[in-house]
Amino acid sequence: MTRVAINGAAGRMGRNLLAACLEHPELEVSAALEHSGQAALGQDAGVLAGGDPIGVVVTDDVATARFDVVIDFTRPEGTLAMITHCLERQVPIVIGTTGLSPEQRAEVATAGHYIPVLIAPNTGVGINLLSGLVEQAARALGPEYDAEVIEAHHRHKVDAPSGTALYLGEAIATGRGDKLADRAVYAREGHTGERETGEIGFSTIRGGDIVGEHTVLFAGPGERIEITHRASSRMLFARGAVRAAAWMAAQRPGLYDMQDVLGLTR
Repeated sequence: MTRVAINGAAGRMGRNLLAACLEHPELEVSAALEHSGQAALGQDAGVLAGGDPIGVVVTDDVATARFDVVIDFTRPEGTLAMITHCLERQVPIVIGTTGLSPEQRAEVATAGHYIPVLIAPNTGVGINLLSGLVEQAARALGPEYDAEVIEAHHRHKVDAPSGTALYLGEAIATGRGDKLADRAVYAREGHTGERETGEIGFSTIRGGDIVGEHTVLFAGPGERIEITHRASSRMLFARGAVRAAAWMAAQRPGLYDMQDVLGLTR
């Protein structure tokens, strides 16, 4: 059995990750990690996940934790701190944290020279399939079709646009043979003038308990194409991340994504 540590175990996503890991026949939860002062410290991880006790308590003591792979869905600072522990122990890490700066992403990429690192803005199978469809559509339609990424999440999400929205924007840019940084428009207000050909626009909605919705819209002369993914449960992300953790346990050092896990052609 592969021993898994869940970093950020007490959060909503962390509890789902614990439950998904407990479902997996090849994995066992060996560590449930949280930051100091978290109210869940000392609780049994199995109970926290909504099940029976498993004899693993939530702790902030990484030094005594034992694990073969880490799943981290926290904040950028927490993720980078966990990468340091993974480098010391030479164990893989699956990262679902979003909102990393370019400098922080560079640190993650550097770690991939020494240990297996998987980073994915979205670990769901469906959204990764959608990314491939979006890239194919962008390639076929070209920049003459205006592209917009519209995303919606719960009111507690702290970064915008979502990492998944940016992932889909990258798919559009790649399909067009372009770079997202050169084409992205993240806000429109006031007298903006006409839209420029090739722009990739983003619209963000935050409210309620929306798990996650992403639509890529291609608007051309006389027609509009929309490709949409709606998540109804965070468990789909958790199960994808757990699937990735089982796969990563056997990989060599390198930088991976969910396309690698799922064997999807690029």
